[in-house]
Amino acid sequence: MYFDFDYYRRLLRHVWGLKQWPGRRRLLLRLLLVTPLATLFNTLCFLLDYIFFPRLWTQRVVTPVFIVGHARSGTTLMHRLLSADGERFSYFLYWETLFPSLLQKRVIRWLGAVDSGLLGGALYRRIKAWDDKTFGPFRHIHNMSLWTSEEDQFAMRAAFVTQQWATDLPVMDVLDLFHLDQMPAKRRRWMHHYRELIKRQLLLNGGDRVHLSKNPVMSGWVASLIEYFPDARIVVMVRDPAECVPSLLKLVEISWKSKGWRAEDYARSLDLLLETSFESFHNPARQLAAHPDTLRAVVDYRELTAHPRETVHAAYQALGMTVSPEFDAFLQANAEREKSHHSKFEYSLGDYALSRELLEERLADFYARYAWPTSTQESVSTRS
Repeated sequence: MYFDFDYYRRLLRHVWGLKQWPGRRRLLLRLLLVTPLATLFNTLCFLLDYIFFPRLWTQRVVTPVFIVGHARSGTTLMHRLLSADGERFSYFLYWETLFPSLLQKRVIRWLGAVDSGLLGGALYRRIKAWDDKTFGPFRHIHNMSLWTSEEDQFAMRAAFVTQQWATDLPVMDVLDLFHLDQMPAKRRRWMHHYRELIKRQLLLNGGDRVHLSKNPVMSGWVASLIEYFPDARIVVMVRDPAECVPSLLKLVEISWKSKGWRAEDYARSLDLLLETSFESFHNPARQLAAHPDTLRAVVDYRELTAHPRETVHAAYQALGMTVSPEFDAFLQANAEREKSHHSKFEYSLGDYALSRELLEERLADFYARYAWPTSTQESVSTRS
């Protein structure tokens, strides 16, 4: 199993230097003891997968669908709508991203069956209570649970390739997980490991489905995805930057503040996160323009929330797929609920040194293409 020793050393060196941070000792213990032991265990299980599940040797990843786009642009909504097409797609549940090995997942599913059959679900109820206590207070921001579909990139945490470090620590200048298309030295290793994870997930779900992925951070991986999955199909979510950019900045800032970091501690990382926000728009457009044969669907968040069924139908057509009668019935039944989709998470441009003028300057082509509200329009509206 792959492990990024380079990023491990970088983070270890950085944490070692945080002499005044209260969480330094605990994180060093985690890095120096827990991480090596977990990596050894995961590596052993990863190797055993090919012994216990020989179908892995021939398992293929065919026409996977990757949903990318700026965070908070509707990637989760689109992913969970498409994941309801359960006869077609395979995807990661959150708990499954915590265990990279197929053997681990099979054992946990077996334990779940034992709990249901012999213990009346007692273990499940305890885990569900923990799940509600842990994730419940934050579901107005992002509906998260051990049993909901989640980002593939979380599955790479065992390889030390995860954005979790960047939400716990302001280390955007230490660990770059976004610009893989510009990192040829890491691309081969990361993508080979990612493909191995997908193969295991497909086999867990029967082996004959299409992998469905949702990853905002992989907006910087589009060229890599196309290179390693030549028949990949890409869905790009787009939303008014004045809505999704400050929402992301606020979300990450809340995480940093909850860990005790001060504004001066994370100022540099916040600036880098903003730059990454602009790249989340530019890189998918740039890479898809360079690969005209790649099937793609560009989905406007406004259309998805206003006309979810019609928007999904249009996306399927663009990707060369057909909507089954069963999935269409689901879309019809859930259309009104999805139209009311909105987050109760409050944020504003005024929370940051960020203006509509800056967004319009850096993303001018996108504003022209999608006719998002501009500062000029708002000024005219105010005067009238």
